[in-house]
Formats: sequence, C-alpha cells, structure tokens
Amino acid sequence: MGTVCKAGGIAMGTIGRRQLVWIAVCLAAGVLTGLSAQAADPSLSLEKTIPLKSVSGRIDHMAFDLGRKHLIVAELGNNTVDVIDVVSGTPVHRITGLREPQGIGYAPRPDIILIANAGDGSVRLLKAENFSPAGSIALGDDADNIRIDPRNGNAVIGYGSGGLAVVDPASGTKLADIHLPAHPESFQIDPQTGHTYVNIPSAHQIAVVDLDARHVMANWPTGNARSNFPMALDASQSLVASVFRSPPGLLLLDAATGTERQSLPTCGDADDVFFDPRRMRIYVSCGAGELAVMERKGAEWRELGTLRTASGARTSLFVPDLDRLYVAERAGLMGSDAAIGVYRPVP
Repeated sequence: MGTVCKAGGIAMGTIGRRQLVWIAVCLAAGVLTGLSAQAADPSLSLEKTIPLKSVSGRIDHMAFDLGRKHLIVAELGNNTVDVIDVVSGTPVHRITGLREPQGIGYAPRPDIILIANAGDGSVRLLKAENFSPAGSIALGDDADNIRIDPRNGNAVIGYGSGGLAVVDPASGTKLADIHLPAHPESFQIDPQTGHTYVNIPSAHQIAVVDLDARHVMANWPTGNARSNFPMALDASQSLVASVFRSPPGLLLLDAATGTERQSLPTCGDADDVFFDPRRMRIYVSCGAGELAVMERKGAEWRELGTLRTASGARTSLFVPDLDRLYVAERAGLMGSDAAIGVYRPVP
C-alpha cells in the first residue's frame, strides 16, 4: 500500500471518482501507519491536538510563557503569531500585522514577547500581559532565531548575512552586534559561561561565540554534512547536538573541544531538536512527517523509535517544566486545520 500511495501526485481540478477513492485509501493507510508507529514506539504519546483556525502556510519557531502556560507560535506563512493557553487548549490572542514572523522569544523578567520578522528584518516587542506594543528594533534583514540569555535576561537574535544582535528586552535597545561568516540558524547559550554554539549551514560550520567578549572563539567545520539547521545543548553533559538535512543525521559534539562523540541517522527535513535530561533522550522533529527519539544507554546513544506526524510538521518545542513536546502541523491540502500536537513522554 505504501508504494502505491507514494506514486506521484494528482493535479487539483482534475480529480474524479477513482482519484477520490485513491486519496481516501492513502489517507487511511497513513492513519494506520501512524498508529502502527505509535504502538511500536511508546516513548511519546499524543495527548491532545489544539486546532489553529484560519492559519495557512508554514509555521516556524515557538516560545513559552511558563507563568501563564502560554505557547507562542510564529505562523510565518500567515503573517500572524498565536498565543495559546495549553491548559484549556484554546488560543487566547492573535497578533497580526507582521512580516513573515519566524523567531519568537519570551523574556520573563520584563515580561516581554519578542517577534523576529524575516520579511522586514524587524523585531517587535509586546507586553505579555496585554499584548500592547513595547517597541521595535530594526535589524535590517532576515531576523530569525531568538534566545534569552539566562544569566542576564538579554535577548540574542540571529539575523542577516551573518550576525547575532544582543538586545535588552526591558528597554528595547540593541546593545551589541557580533559578526558571523554567514546567516545563523539555530543556536544555544550555555547558562553558566555564555558560550554560544551557532549553526551556520552556508559556511559549513558551527561557530562558538563568547557573548561577553562579543567575538567568535572557534569554528568547527562540518565536513561533508550539509544544512545543519536544528541544535540543542546539554551543558551538564558538555554535549552539543546538531542535526543535518543532507544527509539526514544527528551529530553529537563535545561542547569544550568540538570533538565528535557520536553520529546517528535521523529523519529528513529536521527543524528542531531537544534534550530530555530526565530520561536521557533526544527528540527530533522532521518535515518528512516524523518524530525521532534517541536514548542513551551507557556511553552510547541509540534510536529508540519514530512516530508518524504530518508532512511539514518540522517545528516543535519541548518544555521540560511541563514535560510536554509541542509539535506544529501546518494546514493540510484537503482542508484540515493547522494544529499543535501535544505529546507526553513516557514513562
């Protein structure tokens, strides 16, 4: 059945009765495949699905307001950001008038939401209590990932043809720029040292940045592996996880030296990766329609299993305080709503 359902597409507007039957059979096969995969891998359980009404196109990064239990979702293709109450499972507010929002950050000290817009290079700041404007910062081009430095509350934002901007969310001012050789994708900040590990796929490297000294400390070449977009950091293990799309693979590096500890194959078109330190697991979300789960046994990591999701569901956010993995699914061609899948790790 899987071979038949992968055989070519159907032009919209020319669908007849036989094609509709074909689609129905394929959809049913997909559901059965997903159920089979979930039964085979009990490491994640789909707890509920939260619909996102009137959201079309690509969904990008997410952030979390832990105090209010609000998930903040960048709906890049829709030019909106939704704020969702994950307890009730309902959207509480939609932010409009944006230009391709792709990066989201929540700064708890000043209680500010930051939205990075790829379309005009701006970073919009809003008060999280009522979503009123709190300022705007012009970075110039392709504002992207946002991380909050846990040491001082500053926001670090990747943008342009190669830069990290350091921003004070309380005052809405840019404090510094750090030059990089090309556009940064995902990056992670060590909560103790401030050392920041940056995926730079166009330069085929991972850069290590000293946020305090405002300069690049080291560059780790990635060899023949390409398109290293997602990254995670487990500082307690001195371990950096970088995921590549070509070929699909997970590379584990020593955070102090850049030495490779292990490499593993993973699902295709990955966009997010997270450590689950409690269970010694890694979660990878992929646009190929899969969640891959790795687990450490002794000194080695191994694949624990995969779960089927939906095509294009490559963006996710793991919130350790709630012990939940949130996966964004874009609206389907057959009219299904965009949604957030809420997964509970087990046991």
